[in-house]
Amino acid sequence: MQGNGEDHANDDTLPATARAVGFASPFDRAEWFDLLAAHGFAEQGRHDARGDCGAVSAWLPLRLEKPGHVSGLTCWYSFAIRPLYDGPAHPGERGEALRDLFARLRGRAARLTLYPVPAIDGLPGDLAIALRAAGWWVKAAPAGDRHWLDLAGLTHDLWWDGRPGALRNTVKRKAKKGVVDIALFTRFDADAWAAYETIYAASWKPEEGDPALLRAFAEAESARGTFRMGLARIDGTPVAAQYWTVEDGTAFIHKLAHVEDSLKASPGTLLSAALFRHVIEVDGVTRADFGTGNDAYKRDWMNRHDRLWRIEAFNPARLAAWGPASKAFARSLLRKDI
Repeated sequence: MQGNGEDHANDDTLPATARAVGFASPFDRAEWFDLLAAHGFAEQGRHDARGDCGAVSAWLPLRLEKPGHVSGLTCWYSFAIRPLYDGPAHPGERGEALRDLFARLRGRAARLTLYPVPAIDGLPGDLAIALRAAGWWVKAAPAGDRHWLDLAGLTHDLWWDGRPGALRNTVKRKAKKGVVDIALFTRFDADAWAAYETIYAASWKPEEGDPALLRAFAEAESARGTFRMGLARIDGTPVAAQYWTVEDGTAFIHKLAHVEDSLKASPGTLLSAALFRHVIEVDGVTRADFGTGNDAYKRDWMNRHDRLWRIEAFNPARLAAWGPASKAFARSLLRKDI
C-alpha cells in the first residue's frame, strides 16, 4: 500500500514508540528530540516529518535553519541522525514510508541537510534512494569519522590483550603506583557531576557547548538506568571524569576530560580502562561507540572505523534550491559521492 501523499495535521509529533532500524541509541528516541527542542535547538521551528505505508509510519525530526531549508534535529552531542519507524512493516514498506515522507516534505522545503548519518543498517543508501524516488536531487558524501568497538564474542581479557602494548603497559604501571583512585557511578550524583564540570573547565577542551542540556540528558539517562560515570581523584582531588551510557548492548562514550597537570599519572587512561571493564563484564555490552571524530587516541581502544556521511538534498520544484544545488554538485565532482 502506497502512502497517500497527503499531509497529516500540523500537530503530528514523533511518537514515543518510534525506533530506528538496528540497535537502539539514546539519540533515536522522542525524549532526546524533545530535550533538544526544550534547550533551544529548534528555535526557528521544529517539524516531525512523517510518511506512511500500510501500518508503518516513517519519522524524521527536523528543524528550520532558514526559510525553505530544514535539517536533522541534532546538536554537537548527537552521534547520529536516522529515520525512525512506528508500527509493523511488511517487506519494502519502510522504504515506501520513507519515500512518502520525503515526497510530503517537498511541499514545505527547498533544501534538506542530514548530518551525521552513520554507515549502518542500510544507511546512507536507503536515505538517498528514498529521496531520489521522491524527486529530490541528492548529494551524499563522507564527512567525518566514527570509531567503535565490536567485541564479537570477545571477553574483556581477550579484547584487552589485543590493545596496543603501550596502552596496556601504561595502565599496568600507573595502576601499580596507586596514585589514582577510581569511583564508578550507575546513577546521577550531583557532586560527581559538579566535579566533572570543574574538570572540564580546567581541561584542554573548548568551552562546553550546552552544560544545562548535557546535565538534563545525564539525569534522564540515570532515570532510565543507562547512566554510567567515572571519576578519578589524586589525593582526594578530582582530576578526570567520563560520562557514558549503556543501551541495547552498546556503551556510548559521551564525554571525557582530565586536568592537564595530572597527565603524568594518566588518570584518564586508568578511568577509561575501569569503565571498559565495567561495561563489558558487568553490563555485558558487545559494542562501544566513541561518537563522532577521528581523534588518534580512539584507535587505541576501538577496533572498527566507519565514515560518517552528510546528505544534501534539493527540491527541483523550488527555484531557491537551484543555486545551492549547482554549487554542491560542482564540488562533488572531486569527491566519492553516492
